[in-house]
Amino acid sequence: MAQSGTITITPVTSLTQGEDKSANLVGNVHSTLAGGAVDGPGLRFVLFMSGCQMRCLYCHNPDTWDRMGGTPRTVDDVMEEIGKYADFLKKAGGVTVTGGEPLLQAEFVHEVMRRCKEEYGLHTALDTNGLRAFSLPDDWFDVVDLVLLDIKHIDPAKHARLTSTTNRPVLEFAQRLARMSKPTWVRYVLVPGYTDDVNDVEKLAEFVSELKNVERVEVLPFHQMGAYKWKQLRLRYELADKQSPTDEVLGRVKKQFEKKGLTVV
Repeated sequence: MAQSGTITITPVTSLTQGEDKSANLVGNVHSTLAGGAVDGPGLRFVLFMSGCQMRCLYCHNPDTWDRMGGTPRTVDDVMEEIGKYADFLKKAGGVTVTGGEPLLQAEFVHEVMRRCKEEYGLHTALDTNGLRAFSLPDDWFDVVDLVLLDIKHIDPAKHARLTSTTNRPVLEFAQRLARMSKPTWVRYVLVPGYTDDVNDVEKLAEFVSELKNVERVEVLPFHQMGAYKWKQLRLRYELADKQSPTDEVLGRVKKQFEKKGLTVV
């Protein structure tokens, strides 16, 4: 399993409104999905970017980890594909950019989302682990209508064990989103023995309840649907024998969030 290391951050200066970006800007795209139903409100076009700093033990897309993996595509190329569904997406849902971790390719992602809004009037959602967000200015997020923020664990040591990274930038980004009043859905993967501890959930629920921009919490049960990818990539998969959480545990965790006044799905 990959170990945590130093993350090199390149500061991003404030973006000028209406700044012209190159249509030939190239990003590494893992894949796309037309009609995704679990990545934001409604039916959505989902753009999966390549690259991720985290090495989550339960990751179901380890094939997206390589920043230079996937297919190099220009912004124009991606926009042409989105344009085929734009009329439908405007009524049915919108566009979600995910990964991997999309903020590793922030310039490309920003340009795609900007054009989705300006050219087609589409709702945009960003699915992120938040780890790199501190390198971006507030106005970068002006083109984002909704943030889907994955909070892996509230406890720093357990977060490091689970993801090989620190959780401090993630929690600070969550608070920053609240200060920006940016609509946010918090996502929490429920892994038996790792993220289901009563006290840990209670601390996370308390933290999230203080963020008045959070519209809902999605408690996502751990599953084994991505296990085959670890085998294909010849990676050691520590959770091969781990079962999905029971209905009882899932219900208890949801109630812990609900008792803090949060909407839970």
